[in-house]
Amino acid sequence: MAKQPSPPSGEQRDPLSAALRMLARRSYSIAEMHRALERKFGVGQPVAAAIARLRELGLLDDKKFAEQYASSLARNRSYGRLRVERELKAKLVDYRTIGPALDQVFDETSERALLEQALDKKLRRLHLPLTRSKVYTLCRSLLRLGFRSDDIMKVVRARPELRPAVDAESVEPGTEALDERNGEL
Repeated sequence: MAKQPSPPSGEQRDPLSAALRMLARRSYSIAEMHRALERKFGVGQPVAAAIARLRELGLLDDKKFAEQYASSLARNRSYGRLRVERELKAKLVDYRTIGPALDQVFDETSERALLEQALDKKLRRLHLPLTRSKVYTLCRSLLRLGFRSDDIMKVVRARPELRPAVDAESVEPGTEALDERNGEL
């Protein structure tokens, strides 16, 4: 059974004024604002009218929201295309505006440069040389940031300092002697 929203206080009876206060704090997608107002005021005509008025005033626009939010995530957090897309879907942005917003953002910002930036940031916290398990962990963290695996592998393989050091566990018994004869360990 759905929980009834609590009755709003005297100053919060108007969904439009509540929406304006919410927009003063941060941007919202249309569906996100609709959901928040319905949670607060219940389903009804006043919420729909407030959403319509906000759209009319240009304060709620999924296209503009998607472009700004995607640009912010890519530039400030160094998120890749896939992660930005997931974040926009989580914000309930209209699916028809996600693709063009991503295209615009990643035409302006190179995803390869973002990947390099994210990798540099991760490497500052790691102690070199890296073991295979550390390289694997590094690659997984870059995947979670929304970069494609083939791009990650190209960038990681291009960096000589990221070549994994030999793990004690990955050396097979008997091969140590062969490496010692060659002057390598």
